Amino acid sequence: MRIQPLPFLLLLTLFLLPASALAQGTKDTAADPYTLTTCPISGKKLGSMGDPVVKSYDGREVRFCCGGCVGTFEKDKASQFKKINDKLIADQKAHYPIPVCVVSKESLMENGEDAGIDVVVGNRLVRLCCEGCTKKLLKNPKKYLARLDKAIVKVHRSKYPLDTCVVGGGKLGSMGKPVETVIGNRLVRLCCKGCLPKLKANPHKYLPKLDAAWKHKAGAKSPHKGHEGQGHNKGGHDHSKHKH
Repeated sequence: MRIQPLPFLLLLTLFLLPASALAQGTKDTAADPYTLTTCPISGKKLGSMGDPVVKSYDGREVRFCCGGCVGTFEKDKASQFKKINDKLIADQKAHYPIPVCVVSKESLMENGEDAGIDVVVGNRLVRLCCEGCTKKLLKNPKKYLARLDKAIVKVHRSKYPLDTCVVGGGKLGSMGKPVETVIGNRLVRLCCKGCLPKLKANPHKYLPKLDAAWKHKAGAKSPHKGHEGQGHNKGGHDHSKHKH
């Protein structure tokens, strides 16, 4: 399959959104959580050197093993965010719930091959069918992330691998209706609202428990068997008459 190249400025937007800020990182509790388990500079496990150092860049959280790694990151944020994006794509693709474009709802397959474009918005992977849908996503990310969240909840809830809270360990339903949230393109079900800030404060601690449960339940397969082979930035086919 011939891959149509995306315009340079669009490619730049895909890899940097929203990582192009020049300001120093701050701590922002509303930032999109960093769901990787390792420091982007040292590669060490988060928590291995004490509590991670948490910074935010344009509403996008990044976690470091120590303060010394922050300066190295900020010397070249563009290339460092590209590395983070590549890791996020690899991590979240295994949990991606749907084989269609989240904007146009058209198939990500073309002539039997994956033609999806992988875009990182905040710290979330979004898969699209074409350049036109990428522009729509970047113009109104909240709309399409909400649509993606709805798909994640629908697909993951029916096969959720745990009957206990990944944070508190309590039985789901023992304290009322389970609290549900989407983080790192995963549905996480909690026993109560009190566990939600703990999850967001330490996603590197709790998400691996959920991932291990999925693997145990499905024999190392994703919760949406059949979507694992989706490619990375193989897209570019243009649909001029989408219905959104």
